[in-house]
Amino acid sequence: MCGIAGVFHHRPDHFVDPQLLVNMAAIQHHRGPDNFGYVSPPELGMGMSHARLSIIDLDEERGRQPHVSPDKNLWLVHNGEFYDFQRIRADLTSRGDRFHSKSDSEIILNLYPRYGMEKTLEHLRGEFAFALFDKNEDCLYLARDRFGVKPLYWTETEEGIVYGSELKVLFAHPSVKREFTPEGTYHQLIQVMVPGTTAFKGVHQVPPGHLIKIQRKEGRLQVHSQKYWDINFPVAGEYIDHHDEQYYIEGVKEQLLEAVQFRLNADVPVGCYLSGGIDSCSILGLSAAVRQDPVKAFTIGFDNQDYDETPIATEMAKMTNAEQIILKLNAEQLYENFSRTIWHTERTIYNTLAVAKLLMSQKVKENNYKVVLTGEGSDELFAGYPAFRKDMFLYGLDDLPASLRKEWQTSLDESNKLFRGAMLPREDFNSKAMSDIVGFTPSCLQNWLHCHNPAMELLNPEWRQQMKNYDAGANIAATFDQSQLDGRHPLDKAQYVWIKTMLEGQILTWGGDRVDMANSMEARPAFLDHHLAKFATQVPPQLRIKGSTEKYVLREAMKGLLPESLYKRQKFAFMAPPAHTDKKKWQSMLILLNEFASEEKVKEAGVLDYQSINNMIKSYEDPDMAPETKVQLDALINHTLGVQILHHHFVAQDIPSLAAKRAEELGWHAH
Repeated sequence: MCGIAGVFHHRPDHFVDPQLLVNMAAIQHHRGPDNFGYVSPPELGMGMSHARLSIIDLDEERGRQPHVSPDKNLWLVHNGEFYDFQRIRADLTSRGDRFHSKSDSEIILNLYPRYGMEKTLEHLRGEFAFALFDKNEDCLYLARDRFGVKPLYWTETEEGIVYGSELKVLFAHPSVKREFTPEGTYHQLIQVMVPGTTAFKGVHQVPPGHLIKIQRKEGRLQVHSQKYWDINFPVAGEYIDHHDEQYYIEGVKEQLLEAVQFRLNADVPVGCYLSGGIDSCSILGLSAAVRQDPVKAFTIGFDNQDYDETPIATEMAKMTNAEQIILKLNAEQLYENFSRTIWHTERTIYNTLAVAKLLMSQKVKENNYKVVLTGEGSDELFAGYPAFRKDMFLYGLDDLPASLRKEWQTSLDESNKLFRGAMLPREDFNSKAMSDIVGFTPSCLQNWLHCHNPAMELLNPEWRQQMKNYDAGANIAATFDQSQLDGRHPLDKAQYVWIKTMLEGQILTWGGDRVDMANSMEARPAFLDHHLAKFATQVPPQLRIKGSTEKYVLREAMKGLLPESLYKRQKFAFMAPPAHTDKKKWQSMLILLNEFASEEKVKEAGVLDYQSINNMIKSYEDPDMAPETKVQLDALINHTLGVQILHHHFVAQDIPSLAAKRAEELGWHAH
């Protein structure tokens, strides 16, 4: 819905420059082009700014943020959506509260004084990130939604805390350093990051489901992080004989329908993303049934039939009488927009699907839509990814006959040949540290942890030496809550690990908010409604994956609205064709490598080793290389290119000057 920014100084007598706050809003104009607002009250040592995308309460002045309480004790900036806010507002009004807007954001200013922050968070339903300053307590709260749909970054400078919706917002502040770390760069190369970290020194993310309280005392800021929510699977054995299969099927249907209904609420038109998967088809089917008017459905198509899901998506669009718009993409379009995509993702990408999604959000904007419902989160909750089935077959079915285990494994490998080296590991890899904590190394991480040696080779020699004893598996696993893993079924563990790593760090980042909001478009993932998620965790593992059928309970719940071909089809991973599948794609990638990863540019950045990059490119051109090795190497090349582009965008450029220039171009001035 928006972009937020702010500064919290060590000293209350420090006045925060209003134009700096406006510049921080301007550099994220793409997140909120409809208007901007800022506050820099005297004698409070803090300032906030906001770039607004108007979705709820279109009145420009009434909905403008920051919101301030009538007694000027509370100051709020909010990004995202709170669902069911009308009921909450009505309830609070009946208790004597008064509201000054029709915005969903304002409920925070009334919930917090009445219930306190922890209870307030329990009331909130949706995807959000917000900052709340409490003058009486002299403290700042930074809060992020349960799954991390909306981003929120922060860092501490010599003067205080700087925070914002994107890294570039922090970097617009001249006191924030823009410096890669060896560990951060390495994790960019291997795709999976340590939760809560970034590529940059001292720059953190508020973890999903967390609240950070920053208390100012005697000229110092005390930072306290607190988890308020986590995905919580039952201890293994608690699933037994609770309910029959139909109970779970009906429950999923009921919870998903409610989640969709809430997310169709907006003061602007709402469309749907539509691929050929059960997830987005279910969302479209329910949306079309709920709505009185035809739904606009947006579909990505590729010029390679092996990866293109357009035919099934079109079948679903016809079934629901949706107005379908298909964006067919080729090599030139994907790689010509690669650098622009990295500017928005602020992290590397393993596949040009991120570029495709950025171009799709652009198409949505061209059609005058600001909001779409999406299918993200379904695979996470109902065990849709091929890696989950692999872990289920390996660890979760003790009584499965060896012959049937082999048959299912063969079927899984055969139907996912295109994705080995990415969505499935090309060979088994065990991280001792990960296995010690989880019980095994989940298949979803094996392929990326397996990139350790080539990633180390790509680092500059000094960093390589510095990192020689680094254990990625140990550092990632150390962020997990052991109490959420102990006693859980292996499938639950695999899903927990994915939710903590790949969902937030990939699916919701370069596959979600960042490429959607690049074009001022809000995506609403109905499956990540926390009420639906709570119910989904209660579904027994054997009903999430029944036999060799993934997402069984969801499949049965949505059976009546899906095309038969989709209902019977195995999960097909959604990704763009890798560069090795097409000479044009490979040539387009080489052009980018020559532009951003030339010997001169690599030496200038001082982060990677040019000879190692060269060796990797040459090996990729080997016609005898196995396809799954090429898929993995394709990801590594994309990440290498991404690191160099990150340096170009965020280190080589003067971001504070860029932000000031953007504000001037927009005519956004502090008065």
